Amino acid sequence: MSQNDRIEPTLNTGASQASGQQPAPAPEAPRLDPQPAAAPDALAQALSRAQAEIAELKDRLLRTAAEGENLRKRMEREKEDALKYGSGKFAKDVLTVADNLRRALESAPKSEGEASEPMRNLVVGIEATERELLSVFERHGITRIDPKGQRFDPNLHQAMFEVQDPTQPSGMVVQVIAAGYLQHGRLLRAAMVGVSKGGPAPEIQPGQAVNTQA
Repeated sequence: MSQNDRIEPTLNTGASQASGQQPAPAPEAPRLDPQPAAAPDALAQALSRAQAEIAELKDRLLRTAAEGENLRKRMEREKEDALKYGSGKFAKDVLTVADNLRRALESAPKSEGEASEPMRNLVVGIEATERELLSVFERHGITRIDPKGQRFDPNLHQAMFEVQDPTQPSGMVVQVIAAGYLQHGRLLRAAMVGVSKGGPAPEIQPGQAVNTQA
């Protein structure tokens, strides 16, 4: 080789160039097509539906809460009524004892001269027993109704008969056969009474009426 002959450097471009193949092109980045914007009407409709569902759920929640509160109050009332009036049946049976004590006192001699000492002691004992029984009634909310001399009230009294008495206004209680009783303001037993018939009518307050029928 002569000095004038020059060796040109060559670059090694890899096996592909050595084999005469062109390099593979780089992959193109995916193209992201912009999503079409939602129409304003569609957004408004979706918002309206969501608000309607929220309102319905809120209404259901309020109704459920109200029903639960009503149920709780009703159970409390039933519990209170059970405590107040649960002994009503037993109390009605005991009322006959009070009736018999009252009848015994009414049949006893009225003056001390007519009664012996043992009889007077017996009357004192019966009176003490009646007072104690009425005291027990009051502790349990039971009060006695003795309406003699009062205007007949069909809500509290039961008319057993009528008495012709011109000295009394018509519709007045002139005789009490058996006293009535209230339990915590509720009628436990109506008073059995005799009502006057004839005579001047009693004064009636506005909004009141006299009814002599049981």
